[in-house]
Amino acid sequence: MAKRTTKTTTSPRVVQQKSTREHKLNFKPIDEVEYSVIKYDNPEIVEEIEKLYPETTMEFKRIMFDQYELFCKKQSNYGPENISVGSKLETEEEVKVSLTGLWFRMNDKIMRLKQLVVLGGKDNVGESINDSYQDLSVYGVIAQIVKNGKWGK
Repeated sequence: MAKRTTKTTTSPRVVQQKSTREHKLNFKPIDEVEYSVIKYDNPEIVEEIEKLYPETTMEFKRIMFDQYELFCKKQSNYGPENISVGSKLETEEEVKVSLTGLWFRMNDKIMRLKQLVVLGGKDNVGESINDSYQDLSVYGVIAQIVKNGKWGK
């Protein structure tokens, strides 16, 4: 078996990106040395806040990771059509219908949280307060994906 030689670096090469918040994950295959990563628009602020509030920022990242995993599980179950309402999201009207559907889903979660948190109602359906917060957050991200024209792609 031939010995492979690879260039070793201490950190990945960061691809310069515009500050339009359009981050991309463009990873090369594992056996290639260089790969691109997401670059923060304001790395100094991120570093400062991570130093000031290490537990808070780590918990934020853990929750985002959990939400992403939940999103992937639900995508596996439902596919993109439940959000696109059977359309290709090619026209402004199709996007508006999709965003309206997301608004209704988010409003359902807000009304549920109102009952449980604000009014102190009890849970009779087996969906915790945390589940409602998580769903609301994920729907917010999905709405941004739809608005950015990336849903189902």
